[in-house]
Amino acid sequence: MNLRAWTCALLLAVGAPLQAQSAAATSSQTPVRGGAAIIAVQADPGHLNPAISTGSHVHAVADSMYNALVELDRDLRPQPDLATSWAVSEGGTVYTFKLAPNVKWHDGTAVTSADVKFTFDEVLLKHHARTKAGIGSVLASIETPAPDVVVFKLRKPYGALLQLLNVTEAAILPKHIYQGTDPLTNPANVKPVGTGPFKFDSYRTDQQIVMVRNPTYFKPGLPYLDRLVFRIIPDANAQTVALLAGEADYLGLVNATDVERLRARPELTMAQTAFGTGGGNCISTLGFNLERKPLADLRVRQAIALAIDREQILRDVQFGLGKVPQAPISSGLTWATAPGTLAKYSTPNPKLATELLDAAGLPPASDGVRLTLEMLHFPTFNRIGEVVRLNLAKIGVKVVQKPLDRAAFIEAVFAQRAFDLNIISYCNGADPDAGVRRMYVSNNIGKVPFSNASAYRNPEVDKLFAMAAEADNYDARGRQYAALQKIVADDLPYFWLVETVVTTAWNSRSQGWKPWSGQLAERAWIKP
Repeated sequence: MNLRAWTCALLLAVGAPLQAQSAAATSSQTPVRGGAAIIAVQADPGHLNPAISTGSHVHAVADSMYNALVELDRDLRPQPDLATSWAVSEGGTVYTFKLAPNVKWHDGTAVTSADVKFTFDEVLLKHHARTKAGIGSVLASIETPAPDVVVFKLRKPYGALLQLLNVTEAAILPKHIYQGTDPLTNPANVKPVGTGPFKFDSYRTDQQIVMVRNPTYFKPGLPYLDRLVFRIIPDANAQTVALLAGEADYLGLVNATDVERLRARPELTMAQTAFGTGGGNCISTLGFNLERKPLADLRVRQAIALAIDREQILRDVQFGLGKVPQAPISSGLTWATAPGTLAKYSTPNPKLATELLDAAGLPPASDGVRLTLEMLHFPTFNRIGEVVRLNLAKIGVKVVQKPLDRAAFIEAVFAQRAFDLNIISYCNGADPDAGVRRMYVSNNIGKVPFSNASAYRNPEVDKLFAMAAEADNYDARGRQYAALQKIVADDLPYFWLVETVVTTAWNSRSQGWKPWSGQLAERAWIKP
């Protein structure tokens, strides 16, 4: 379908009043106001500013305090949020958004179009990897002709724009608090002032974050809950125990080993989706530092890829929940992926891997070790890392695993580039221009978290991403993505290990959760 026609058709749906557009509660029962819900999260987010990070740990918590121009429904179609309506003109290069009336920041200050412009110009396009790589490449300017009107002017048509304007990709920040400061260190990052359904109450590092109901929320009657408590429980088994004991109401990421056990519990409700609060269509990916020898040698990267048993990762780590990638773009983006692109790596081939290392001039030492590599990752990837370590040992590559917390990982990988290998869950998102482009384009190498970690440079890939963004129909875009996937599969700046799914679980006494959305609890309520 022509993307411009699809956008225009969508405008017919957004002309109605905002409250009429909100999704119905997920239960047919009448929601009850009041009460508190406890959400178990795996790691301390470190800060609560969703506009400077793509990290799932940040968005799983912080998004509940913010809004964006649009939100995505369960089918990932844009719906009104801060913007009640929008219009597209001048051949798809001008988007005009009308803001909801009487929206207030949590400190009582009125929200205006100036906040939107400031957030994009000074924060998102500098510090949010997906937004910077996607929208930043096509945005000419943002204009604010009135306090309740925002105009995006693009250099060329960009069919993915609306998909990239939700709270996970483009949360709006208060200009009056962030202007003139470093958005990476502003004190509001740990004591946020947002517009969202819940307001900040307290933050105890490595323990919990507490939010309270926003009584002046601009969506009538919402939220239902009085309090949200995010309990930080790093151990997956402890999270499951907390859910079963009634010490947590919602678990956003069920450990793969616990899925069947929880599914058998009648007091729980479970959902499985490609999307969670930090993004979706995610692929756990092995990254190579292309600026280091011998990883700059393609033969070495090919040898590593050929030695890794991805089916073993799927079976032993993910317990069958997910897929072995057949292409660099997630299979969830059916129109953009190119199945078969990774066919040469479908079956491990240690013999060929060894021959490639020989050809690269890496003979084994007396102890059989040809090469020692340090591999950085979050602790959540310990088990995937262990499979990779054992697989590579078979071809004489010694891997030293180095689990790091989020802050240390970002500093080492993106700021210092002090790594050989890394494991990152790169979420492809609702459109490749959001979650895929950032990994490959040469202008996205730098200190921005979860950007082009491998420092990969290929002018043809840059060009194909630009052409795909400009095309106005899925067929044309799909052809560009297919072409660039063949190139990156040959260049191998990364190796795509496993596509993951998100399994969530909650106590059935609570209802109305939106597992696919950053605004997870906007409509949640608890049965009396």
